[in-house]
This record gives sequence, C-alpha cells and structure tokens, in this order.
Amino acid sequence: MMTNPTSWIDRRNTITIEFKDHVSWSETKLIIIHAAGPCLAIQSIDWINPKTAIITTKKNISLDQQLYLEWGEDKLPIYPREVVRTAWFDQTYNAMDEQLGCVYSPEKTSFSVWAPTAIQMDLVLENDRIAMTRKSNGVWHTIITGDLKNVLYHFAVTVLGEEKHVNDPYAKGMTANSTRSVVLDLEASDPTGFRTIDYPKISKQDAIIYELHIRDATSSAESGVQHKGKFLGLTEKNTKSPEGFSSGLSYIKELGCTHVQLLPVQDFARVNELKPKESYNWGYDPLFYFVPEGSYATDANQPLLRVHECKRMIQAIHQEGMSVILDVVYNHVFCYEESALEKLVPGYYFRYREDGSISNGTGTGNDLATERNMVRKLILDAIDYWLTEYQIDGFRFDLMGAMDVETMQNICSRCLQEERPILLLGEGWDLETPLNPEQKATISQSEQLLDVSYFNDYFRDSLKGNLFHMEDKGYVNGNGHYIERLPQLVAGSCDKRFGGKIFSNPLQSINYVECHDNHTLSDRLMLSNLDATEESRKRMHQLATGITILSQGIPFLHAGQEFFRTKLGEENSYLSGDYVNQMNWLQRSKEDENVWWVRSLILLRKTYSLFRLRSAKEIQKRLHIVAAPNPVFGYMLVGEDDDFVIFANPLNSVMKIEIPAPGRWEKLISNHASYISPICSMLQTSTEIGAYELAIWKKSRV
Repeated sequence: MMTNPTSWIDRRNTITIEFKDHVSWSETKLIIIHAAGPCLAIQSIDWINPKTAIITTKKNISLDQQLYLEWGEDKLPIYPREVVRTAWFDQTYNAMDEQLGCVYSPEKTSFSVWAPTAIQMDLVLENDRIAMTRKSNGVWHTIITGDLKNVLYHFAVTVLGEEKHVNDPYAKGMTANSTRSVVLDLEASDPTGFRTIDYPKISKQDAIIYELHIRDATSSAESGVQHKGKFLGLTEKNTKSPEGFSSGLSYIKELGCTHVQLLPVQDFARVNELKPKESYNWGYDPLFYFVPEGSYATDANQPLLRVHECKRMIQAIHQEGMSVILDVVYNHVFCYEESALEKLVPGYYFRYREDGSISNGTGTGNDLATERNMVRKLILDAIDYWLTEYQIDGFRFDLMGAMDVETMQNICSRCLQEERPILLLGEGWDLETPLNPEQKATISQSEQLLDVSYFNDYFRDSLKGNLFHMEDKGYVNGNGHYIERLPQLVAGSCDKRFGGKIFSNPLQSINYVECHDNHTLSDRLMLSNLDATEESRKRMHQLATGITILSQGIPFLHAGQEFFRTKLGEENSYLSGDYVNQMNWLQRSKEDENVWWVRSLILLRKTYSLFRLRSAKEIQKRLHIVAAPNPVFGYMLVGEDDDFVIFANPLNSVMKIEIPAPGRWEKLISNHASYISPICSMLQTSTEIGAYELAIWKKSRV
C-alpha cells in the first residue's frame, strides 16, 4: 500500500510524491493517467529522501484534466502545487488581453474568470448553475442572454479535488458584507453631470495633499454633517461646528490643499456593513478591489447605491476644485486562505519562500506576487477601472516596496494616457519579501520610477526624531538636532550640493511629519518633550508643519494636523473606533489661529512658484543656504521678480539673525504673529527671530 501519499505537480514535467512513512516500491507498477485520456509516459523516478520521490515525465503535463497516479489497486489524484509559480505556467496561461469579470448589457451579460488549474467551473445565477467553457489560456467563459441587472452570482469551482463557491474577484458590485457578487448596470450609477465636471487639473509640482479617512472627517457629533461616516458626508456643503466654524468638505476647501487623499475605499474586512457603528477599520484589509466599501453607503443592502454615493463624493470634491487620490492596497489581501484569488488558483497569487511557506514581508499574513502576469493584470485592471469609472486623479500605494518595479512602470504608463494629471505616490520601504532587491519598488529604485513619488521618511525623522525610537528627537523638538540635514530637506532631497541625495527630482519627495500611521505629531511631542510647556510643543509643531509646506517637493498633511490633532496617545489606531480617530471639530474651533497659519503657508506656496520648483537644476539655481547662528536655519529663494528668505529657530530663546541682502524686506508670515496682525517692512538687515519661530520675509524687485 502507498501509506496515504500525496502527489503534486511542481514543474511542467515533474510530479512530487510525498509519503508519511518510508516505503519501497516497484517502478514498473507505477502509471500516470488522465481522467479521460492515455497514460503519461514516465522518463525517470528519483528518490529525494526515504519519503519523497520525484517523477519526471517525457512530455509537459496538461492541467486541463484531472491526473491520477495508479499503483496496483490504488488510484491517487495528482494536484497542481508549485507549478503555478513557474515561468512556464505564467507564459502558458497568460490571459493579459482577456476582459475578466462580468460585462453587462440589457440584452446579454458575459462572465469570465481565470482559473487554469480548475477542472470544472459553473456560473451560479441565484440558484441556477450554468457550466462554463474553458479556453486554452485558463479563462472560463459564458454568455447569458436576457437582462440580468441586479442578479446575484458567483462561481462553483472544482480545484484540488474539492468544489468551492467563490465570488468574482472582478465583481463591480457586492451584497452587504461581500456575501455575493452582483451584476450591475454601471451607467445607471452616474450622478448627473459626473463626467462633465470642469475642475482644476492640478499638475504634480502644484500638489498639496490632505490625507483623510472618510469616517474620521464626519463622524463627530460636532461635525455638523448629516450623513456621518458616509460617502455622502463628504458631499455636504456649508456645514459648521457648534461655534460656527466650517467643517467637513467646506473646511477642507477653505484650507487650500489641492488633493484629498482618501484612506482605502475599496471593499475591506472587519467592519459589519449592516452595523458599521459597532466596529471600525482604516481599510487596509482588502477584499474586492473593484467594489466600494459598503459601510460608507447609506444602505449596504443596495449594491448599486454604494457605487452611486461613492461617485457623488468624488463629484463633490471635484466641484470644490480639488482632486481625489485613492489609497490602494495591492500588496496583500485579508485572510488569503479565504480570498477568492486563493480559492480560484491556489498558490498562484501570493509569494512563497524557498521552504514552501508563504511570505509575510507585509506583516499581514501574505504578500501579493505582483510580478506574476495575472496578479499584475488584476492590479492594472483595477487602476484602469477607478480611473475611468470613478474619475480618480491619483493613487497612493500602500507598502509599495513590496510591489515590483515593472508593475509600477506599467501603472505609470497607463496613467500617462489620461488627459488629466494622475499623481502616483507610495511607501517605498524595503520589506523582507522574496523578490530581488532591484525588482522592488523601493526608494533605492526610485530612478527606475521617475513618475512615482515616495514618502520621505528621512524628512520625517529629521524633523521630529526617528519614528521607532521615542527617545530620539529631531530638529524642531531637539534644539536643532539633525540641522546638517536641513539643506537637503528643503531642497527636495535631490540636490547634490548637500550630499545624501535621495531622489532625481524634487517631485519624487513626499514631505511629511505626520500621517494616519503611528502617533500624530502632537502626540509624539507629548512623549518626546514631556517637560516642555504646551505652548512650546505647539511652536515645535508649527515649525515642523511649516517646514513641510515650504520645502521643495510635495507637501503632505494628515487631516487635523493643522489644529494639533490627537489620537489620545494611541499609536496604531486602525481598529480603535470613532472616539479615538474622529476629527475633533471643537478643537479645530479652539485652534483657529493655527489653522489660519497653515492656510497662510499653503496660500504662499500656491502663489509663488519659487516654493514648488520642478527640477534639481532649478533648485540649484534658486535655493541658497544663508548664514545663521547655530542651530537657527535659514535659506533664500531667488526669483526673477521676488526673493524670499526663510528662518527657523528650534530654540526656546530669541536669536539674532542677518537678512542676507539689503533692501525693503517684508515679513510676510510668522507663527509668532496673529493672523490679524499687520505685516512689517524693514530696510536694515539685522533682526531677531523668536523662540521656536518660523518666519518668511519677501523682497520685491519690481
């Protein structure tokens, strides 16, 4: 007897047989047969160890029929395993040109799903089963006549000897809590005028990003928003806090940022869409990439409604003159064992280590194998869909360093086809995933991705201290610590004059000191500078935010950063609920002066192109470091008509400084001046800068 062995197809012409115990057998009795077809000729049998044998066949193994290993009276099924992760498999079953998913019209609807290792595939419409036809590239396909609008469907797939019921990974609509895929009439989901909105098309060098979680922005009782925690909450205009200050969408417009970056809106896990108030999630637990999250809809039981309301939100943001960036998660899925991808093609969509264990460089239990053809296609198709169907203006790639360079290059090429500018940015951290270093889309490979911007952790850590070391302090909260890094930071981390060049051009640098991850800046300063007064910590905060906005590159603000947002000291609040995560509109009212300070800096940046230079060459010509008493930092921007000088003082004491050139300099903005204070002018070059002050002077030549 075979002592219950298992047999696996690991290469195109090899089968691995694994026994629980040591066995001795006769090779002449071994036969490999198809379920319906001739025997497969064996070339050799090699024992790897007493429990493992490798069978090499004379011809490539076909995966379109069930194989069996016959030995005497035993008949053992042979299933695909590592073969799905070979180059041969990717080439043989390449379906990059296929249109997958459900394509609806009132007359007929087509269904296509890629599953090369499946032995049988049925389309299940409500309770009816229809056998699908298999193409040579592994795509199963069928067309159903008649109007199937709003009909529920899924697939019954037989793979690895078992039938499983699976939702369509390309589904455009889902019932509540992702129970079933739904056929949608997408044309019926467009709000009136959705595709004809005339809104500013913001170029990359003009971008100022505001990162926002839909629920955080509107869930507070003081938000003045009716549709709290919903897509529609960000469509309401002229909403106000109890004190009469703007809130919600109107507030974001008034602040002046150009791009609203939304934390993931693609269908995600851990929130009961029928009872969303009972749970909370940032959205980094992706389920279905083509479907908007149902908990943000006013009724998750209406599949078309979430699509319509998501589009209404995008439309409202566009109408306010802002662009929309989606935070997308193409590096992992939630619970890969239960994902539609794993059920359809087991072992294909995820990376594995050499020992056969699944890779977990993302720290989420799995890493998507973006370098494989059909994983890449899934991502590219999703990008294309959100660009065309939802009119998105940019994408922020979560853990982009776990994705491969070629996929990101293909995404860039696709986005360049749009008439409007599409902003691409991502996290370029180097993660321990089994991909060659030169293949990873990390910061170290940024020269291969010149159209992609990267979160600049060097910028972040230099200003407030190393993220992972609470005792470390940066320039603004450490009496000028890391001042030697400041020239490179304000120059967009691309200027060879200052050493430590990170990027080829300033537009690759996303400058930030706070985002949804980790502590807010306000909470971090509470930990790192506990002995400082509250007023001093706020001044440090202003220094960090101000340098972020005034530096070359692309400034990035976390929602509420401009009014000292706190998450009550929680570092990782992805499940912490509204009480911790919601934007506190009462606090916004109390910190109106600081909101005006940030708004003034944003207006300054938008008004004068000197603060948003496009190339390293321009920066070398226009930006010059000026002498200042250590650790005060100063630099000058030299324009055709106007010059600017910016000084930052990280000390809790007044310092004397020298303006670098004589003339009538106007002190435009300072965090020491009330927003209602008049500007001052000076002819002399000697002046003072206050404790924790950031100030900007301007001299006009005309």
